[in-house]
Amino acid sequence: MNHTQTYKVKGIHCASCAGIIEKTVKKIAGVESAEVNYGTETAKVAFDQSKTDLEHISHSIEKLGYSLVPETTDEMGMSESEHSAHLGLNQSKKEKLAEVADMRTKVMSAIPLAIFSIFVMGWDIFAEYKLTTPMSHTIKEFFHHLLPIFATYVLFVVGKPYLLGFYRFLRYGKANMDTLIGIGTSAAFLYSFVVSAFEDTLRPFLNVEYTYYDVTIVVITFIALGKYLEAQSKIKTGDAIEKLLNLQAKTALVIRDGVEIEISINDVKHDDLISVKPGAKIPVDGIIAEGSSYVDESMVSGEPMPIQKKSGDTVLAGTINTTGAFIFKATKIGSETLLAQIIKMVEEAQGSKAPIQALADKISSVFVPVTIAIAFVTLGAWLLVGTGVFGFAQALSYGLVSFVGVLVIACPCALGLATPTAIIVGVGKGAREGILVKDAATLEKLHKVDTVIVDKTGTITIGKPTLVDIENLSSLKDDELLSILASLEKKSEHPIAHAIINYAQEKNIRLFDVSGFESIQGKGVRGIINGTEYFVGNTRLVKDLSLEFDVLKLERFTAQGKTPVIVATKEKVLGFVMVSDKIKAESKQAVTDLHKLGIQIVMLTGDDEKAAKYMASLVGIDEVVAHVLPQDKLVKIKELQSKGRVVAMAGDGVNDAPALAQADVGIAMGTGTDVAIESAGITLLHGDISKLVKVIRLSKMTMRGIKQNLFWAFIYNIIGIPLATGIFFPIFGRLLSPVFAGLAMALSSVSVVGNSLRIKSMKL
Repeated sequence: MNHTQTYKVKGIHCASCAGIIEKTVKKIAGVESAEVNYGTETAKVAFDQSKTDLEHISHSIEKLGYSLVPETTDEMGMSESEHSAHLGLNQSKKEKLAEVADMRTKVMSAIPLAIFSIFVMGWDIFAEYKLTTPMSHTIKEFFHHLLPIFATYVLFVVGKPYLLGFYRFLRYGKANMDTLIGIGTSAAFLYSFVVSAFEDTLRPFLNVEYTYYDVTIVVITFIALGKYLEAQSKIKTGDAIEKLLNLQAKTALVIRDGVEIEISINDVKHDDLISVKPGAKIPVDGIIAEGSSYVDESMVSGEPMPIQKKSGDTVLAGTINTTGAFIFKATKIGSETLLAQIIKMVEEAQGSKAPIQALADKISSVFVPVTIAIAFVTLGAWLLVGTGVFGFAQALSYGLVSFVGVLVIACPCALGLATPTAIIVGVGKGAREGILVKDAATLEKLHKVDTVIVDKTGTITIGKPTLVDIENLSSLKDDELLSILASLEKKSEHPIAHAIINYAQEKNIRLFDVSGFESIQGKGVRGIINGTEYFVGNTRLVKDLSLEFDVLKLERFTAQGKTPVIVATKEKVLGFVMVSDKIKAESKQAVTDLHKLGIQIVMLTGDDEKAAKYMASLVGIDEVVAHVLPQDKLVKIKELQSKGRVVAMAGDGVNDAPALAQADVGIAMGTGTDVAIESAGITLLHGDISKLVKVIRLSKMTMRGIKQNLFWAFIYNIIGIPLATGIFFPIFGRLLSPVFAGLAMALSSVSVVGNSLRIKSMKL
C-alpha cells in the first residue's frame, strides 16, 4: 500500500545534506519518491508499506547523522501538530529554539577566543607593515602556548559537527558542508600541532614561526556564528504557521444539559451547542443557532471589517466575536476545521519545491565533492609550482592557506537557502492576507501569467443579484408566473435563483411542489408542476426548444446590464424577469491594477452577451465571452494556451473545476466549494478580484526575491573560489585569508535569508 507523508528531519545543516538524504532514501527498495527541503528541514517520502517502513528508512540515514521524526496520533486521529494548534504551541519550533539556544551558548563561548586570536593576528600584520612594535619574545611564547588550548576547545567542542562531517566522509564517502569545514580546519589544526610538537626537528624544512591555530579558532567561530544567525532568521521565516496556530482557542464554552461548561476543544463533539461571549475566540467551525453578532475574520481571510453573523450563518474556528453573544452548533472539529486545513495547506506549500530550485539542487549535489577536488588540486599546484619560486616551506604555507580558504568559502548553503526561504516567507505572507497557495510550483507559474479569466457573478459583481423587472407574455397573473418560476429555481444553487426566491418570499408568493426536476447545464432547469412541464433559463434554452420569441424585447433591458430569466412550456414562452447585480466597488480599480501588471482580462459568463458586455465596459475588461457552458470555458482556455498565453482561471463553483484544472494556474474565489478548492492551485478566502491583484503581486515579489538570492549565491561562489585558490596572487601579492573566507561564507547565508525576509514588509 502506497503511503506519502512529510516528516521533520533532524541533523540537516545545509543544501548538500538535503541532496545526500534524497539520494540515500531513493535507493531504498519500496521508496517511490523523496523530496527533502533544506529551508523547512522536512522530507516528503512516498513508499510502499509492504516493502519498507519509516523505521527502516530512518535507520538508513542515521549513520550519516540524520533521522526522520514521525508524527504520532491519538485516539481521535489527531497528529502532534494538530494538538499543538489546540495547545497554542508549535512543538517543532520549541525543539528548534532549544537547538538554537545550544548554538548560542557555544558561539558565545568561542567569540572571546576569536577576538583574542584576531588581536594576535592583527598585531603580527601591523608589525609587518611597521605600524606597531613587534611582539616581545615572552609575549610571543605565551601566545604560542595559549592558542593551541583555545584551538583545541573550539575545534572539538564548538566545531564538533564539522569533525563528525569529516569522519562520515572518511567512513561513508558522503560529503556535505560540514565536511568542507571539518577538512579545512582539521588540516590547519593538525599542521599547526605537528609544527608545535616537533618544532626543532622541522625547523630546517618548514617555517615553524607560522602556525594556523588562529585560523581554526576564527573560522569555526565565524561559521558557527553564521549558522546561529541563519537558524534564528529561518525561525522568523516560518512565523506565519505559528501565528495561525496561535489563532486557535484552547477551550470552548459548551452547553450540556442546559448548563454552560468550559472544556478543552479536544473534547468538543459534533453537534455540540457552544456559547460565544463578546471578545471570545470561536473554537470550532459551526452554524449559528441563536443570537447574532459581528465577527472579525481578518486572521483567516485578510478582510479588515467584521462581518455580520446571524442565525443560520457559518462561523469559523480562530475568528473573534466582537460585540454580541450567540450560540452555535459545532459542525467541524479538530482537523476538519477551515483553520486546520489552512495550516496544513500552508505547511505543505512551504515544504514544496519550486521548479526554479531544480538547478540549485543539481549544483548543490555535486558542489561539495567538486570543491574538495579543487582544494586538493590547489594544494598540489602550490607545492608543484610554488616550490620552485618560493621554496618548499613557503609554498606549503601558501598552499595550506589556499586549501583551507577554498574549503571554507565554497559553501552551498546560500544556494540551498535561496529558493525555500523566499517560498516560506511568500506563502506565509499570502496566508496572512487570506491567500492560500497549494504549492511552490503554482506560485512560480503565477508570475508568468499574462491572461486572467474571470466570471461575472460574484467576481466582478457583488454576487447578490435582485429581481428588478417582470414581463408577463401569457394569460397568467404575475404572481402565478412568479410562483412557477420560483418553485423551479428553489432547487437551483445559482445566485440568480436566490434573487428570484428572495423576491418571492418578500411578496409572500406560494410555491408549488416540483417533480422530475432536472438541471440543464449552462442553460437552465426543467420540472413538472401540476402535470405541466415548465422550463426556466436563458435564450439558448428557448432556442433549443424551438420556440418563437422576440429577442428584441430583451434588448432594452440587457443594454442596461440586466440578465433575463425566461419561463416557458414546450409550446410557448410565458414571460421573463430581469435580474440585476451591482458592480463591486473594488472591481474597476482591480482591473486597472491588473492592466498595469501587463495582464489581459477575459470575462467568461453564462449570462446574456449584451448584459455581460455592459458590465465589462463599466470596469474596463478586455474581452467578453457570453452564453458560455462549462465545457466552453475549457475550450476557451485551451484556445488561449494554444496561442502561447499563460492563463490563470478564477472560479468558485463545481462547474468551474475542469477549467480550474486546465488553466496554468487555477484560482478558487471565495470559500468556494471543496471541489473548486481541490482543483485550484490557489484559494482566495472571501476572495474578490482585488485579491487577484495581490496574489499576482505576491508571486512576482517572491520570484524576484528568489532570483536575487540565486544571483548573489552564484556570484559569491564564482568570485570566492578562484580568489581563495590564490589565482590572483601574482597580481595582488596576497592570498585570501581563511578567516575572511569564513566570515564571507557566514554572511552569505545570512544575507540570503535576510533578503527573503524583506518580502514580509513589502506591500501587496
